[in-house]
Amino acid sequence: MFKARRGGSQVLWAAVSILAALAVWEIVARWSGIPPFLIPPPGAVVARLVQSAAAGTLGHHVWVTLAEVLTGLAIGLSFALGLGYALAKSPSVERLISPYLVASQSVPVVALAPLLALWFGPGPTSKVLISALIVFFPALVNTVLGVRSVPTELKDLMRSLRASTWQTFAKLEVPASLPAVFSGLKVGATLSVIGAVVGEFVAANEGLGFLLNVARGRYDTPLVFGCILLLVGMALTLYGITSWFELRLLGWRTENPR
Repeated sequence: MFKARRGGSQVLWAAVSILAALAVWEIVARWSGIPPFLIPPPGAVVARLVQSAAAGTLGHHVWVTLAEVLTGLAIGLSFALGLGYALAKSPSVERLISPYLVASQSVPVVALAPLLALWFGPGPTSKVLISALIVFFPALVNTVLGVRSVPTELKDLMRSLRASTWQTFAKLEVPASLPAVFSGLKVGATLSVIGAVVGEFVAANEGLGFLLNVARGRYDTPLVFGCILLLVGMALTLYGITSWFELRLLGWRTENPR
């Protein structure tokens, strides 16, 4: 019941916040004197999205970007979990690989995007790789942090109970590291959208990033705003799904003990 009340309160506050933002947007667009081609009102943006959807193009672009985001998120998270566990358990592996990982973060993804597009072409592969790369590091850092945060006394307890390596991993290390892993996953879920769109900006013939570029070139500001809202909605949805899974798996941490 506690989780249901908290979830309902969060949804209510989110709805109030969105409605307030839309009201401010409408007031600024209508009464600030800014030309509509610079800041169109929300109604014009919705009408343009409906028009694009009716033409049969919007749904395709949304699906392309979503597929790239989900695939990149899955690949980046998989590699981050595996390598993060290895780094946390083996100091020698960490000393060997850490300099390369830190150096890789000094190169902006925007700078890598043209190179990946050149290597893999304008298809979805380069976008998936960019999305995976941008997800990888925060998920990796949080995985290492989570595994290393397992209390030493609990490890000693597992050894005293003659637990196997697998039992220690499944019964102790995984549950204890999940809070940090979910923190990295929530960051990665939002960053994965950025990675896919950056790739579509550089070289693409489909996807929301491509559609946004086309709309910008045509000075179709309502469609530009619409694409931005769809990308924001996609990132918020992924964040919300991740938070829901976190609440389901780790809700006991916030339960009222009474």
